[in-house]
This record gives sequence, C-alpha cells and structure tokens, in this order.
Amino acid sequence: MQMHCFVVFSNSLGLASYEKKQETWKDKRYSKLERLEASLARARSSIREAARNGSLKSTHEDPDYVPQGPIYRNANAFHRSYLEMEKLFKIYVYEEGEPPMFHDGPCKSIYSTEGRFIHEMEKGSVYRTTDPDQALLYFLPFSVVMMVQYLYVPDSHEIHAIENTVIDYIHLISHNHPFWNRSLGADHFMLSCHDWGPRASTSVPYLYNNSIRVLCNANTSEGFNPSKDVSFPEIHLRTGEMSGPLGGLSPSRRPILGFFAGRLHGHIRYLLLEQWKDKDKDLQVYDQLPNGVSYDSMLKKSRFCLCPSGYEVASPRVVEAIYAECVPVLISDNYVPPFNDVLNWKSFAVQVQVRDIANIKRILMGISQTQYLRMYRRVKQVQRHFMVNAAPQRFDVFHMTIHSIWLRRLNIRIRD
Repeated sequence: MQMHCFVVFSNSLGLASYEKKQETWKDKRYSKLERLEASLARARSSIREAARNGSLKSTHEDPDYVPQGPIYRNANAFHRSYLEMEKLFKIYVYEEGEPPMFHDGPCKSIYSTEGRFIHEMEKGSVYRTTDPDQALLYFLPFSVVMMVQYLYVPDSHEIHAIENTVIDYIHLISHNHPFWNRSLGADHFMLSCHDWGPRASTSVPYLYNNSIRVLCNANTSEGFNPSKDVSFPEIHLRTGEMSGPLGGLSPSRRPILGFFAGRLHGHIRYLLLEQWKDKDKDLQVYDQLPNGVSYDSMLKKSRFCLCPSGYEVASPRVVEAIYAECVPVLISDNYVPPFNDVLNWKSFAVQVQVRDIANIKRILMGISQTQYLRMYRRVKQVQRHFMVNAAPQRFDVFHMTIHSIWLRRLNIRIRD
C-alpha cells in the first residue's frame, strides 16, 4: 500500500470572520481538531508498523475477510488501515443545497456509482456524522451528472452554468461553516463519475488544488493527482442493481483469446478497431455485435477482455470484465485504475499502452497458461472489491471507495 507525502494545511490567509467563533470551540488544553489529529497520528503509526511486515497475508484477525495474496500491494498494511478506518473515520455531509442537483444522483446509468455513493451517504452510512466537529472529512454532495441534466444547454459545448453553481455552493458553505476556510478545502471532497467532473472542479482553485476529488475520469494528463485525488470505478448498472450471475465459463472452456465490442468513441477505439476489427479469429473486435450474439456471453467465454478508453480514460468494461472473470486488458495512457494504492493491478490485469495496440495479440499470446490461470484466480478474488450491494458490505466497492478517501485524509494534517 502506497503512502504519499505528508502535507500540513492551516488557514494562513488571516480569514478573521471565524476567528472568535473557532476560539470558543477550543478546549482549554486541546481543541477537538487537535484530538482528531492525534487519533490520526496513532493510526498512521499503526499502519506504518503493519507495512513493515512483508507477508502476503494479513496478520490481523477478521470475522469476514482476511486480505491475502499478490492482488494487494501490502495485504497487512491494507487490512490494518481498513480496521483503523472503521474505528475512526467520520464524514460530515453538508446539508446546504436542494435536490436534484444536490443530495441526489443517478442510480441507473453509466454514472450509477456517483448516485449510489451520494444516496448511501445521505441515508446515513456508518461513516456519516451529524456533528461537524467530530468529522475528519467534509463531503460536498453535488452531482455533476444532475447538473449536466438540468443546466447544460445541448450542443453549446460550454459548462459555465455548472461551474458557477459549484462556485456558488463553495461560497455558501464557506460562509455558513468555518471548516472550508480553516483548511482551504483540504479536508473536503467531491465525487463525480461524469466526464466533466474534473472540469467542474477547476472553477474553484482550492477545490481543484487542495480538495480530494473522487473521479471516474482519473486522467493524469488532465490534472488528476494520484497523491490527493481518488480514482473511482465506473460501473454501468442498467437497472440500478447488479444483473445476472457473476462468473463465466471455466478457463478450459473459454475459446476466445481476446474480445471487445463498442462504439467508435475516441481515438484509442479508432486505432483498436482499425487494427483488429474483422482481422483475427482469436482477437474478436466489433463496433457492433452480430444479431443474436450476446455481449455478456462473449465476456464469459473470453480469456482476456479488452478495455480501451473512450472519449475519456475510464471505461465500465473494466468492472464488466472482472464480473465475468475475464482478465481485463487496460488500453489507455495516463489512466490511474481504481484502488491503485491498495490493489496490485499488474497481478490480475494486463496494461497495454496505446502505442502497442498493433502488438496486443502477441502480448496476450506471450502470457503462459500458468500465468493466465494465476490471473484468472486473482480476478475472482478481486471481485469482492467491486461488488455493488443494496446494503453495502465490508470490503465492497462502497467501502473501498471510502477507504481510498480515508488514505488521502491520512496524508494531510489540519491545524486551527
């Protein structure tokens, strides 16, 4: 598990409007914030101690699941961090704003993870606190997807109305509460699965530069900062729930080497289709599947599933492949995959740079049967971390997202 640089944030701009109010909140010896920061310091120490144990299996007891194996960068450190998160992490959700653009989001679309996360926090996750003084982090509950639906003028190619809404919201919460000004936004987070999530955040410099941005579009060439931002999995829930059984055919019954089907969205897919469409029986690449051929059945009988970026870097095909126990092949540049601080993606996925699209078959054929079987088993193991549950369960996609956010909070220290 990767720990990034340690950064201290304090209000050095002399924002005096809250000075007296903040002073009254302080204990004579230690403020509430100082006590919270002390608990984080103890958690950091505990996690660092666990990280020194290089075992592939966690040494901590757990009634539900004990992380182990090479799918993790450091199973012991991850498990210790997860347990500390469950014990300490509390998030305050700002109450300002009205649905549907605030406190709401889509649950039946390619952006469903955005809506499901917002709804889970709104209905009272175990991590939510109604006392802002007890919170380690503050959630900005706006939905970029809903803003696009209600504010964007089709074909205008500009999002000024969305940017202004974000600016107004930050202005509102910074005047109603002391917490944004105290840290200049560093202990706040936003979450968006829309392609325009990163652009919406640029309207407020402190939001873009200081706050934790949880984004599906985790593109380092467009300002995504892995040390502070969180990569969020894109999961297409057509009905709002996971549909169909997990898994697929056994390895010996998967006749297709590699499979992709998808529209011509973006230059990477153009290169893939130009190179491989209708060119090879082992590498089956389609812009549209033939009549009578099921997309899900093709996933379940393929060894490797090609997951090229579309217009933006993220693709729901990554999680679709994991659900089908098909080894994902990430074809992208500058993409940071979800939960990368914890998961060792090289152990269960193939990562191909765009310049190597012409060599995909050679790359896949070069993976031995023994190595493929290892990757197949690891994909089955990693499934639990991408599961969407009606009521979130430990170590599922909701909790893994919370854990990624927790790690970013561990990397900073806030001062009064």
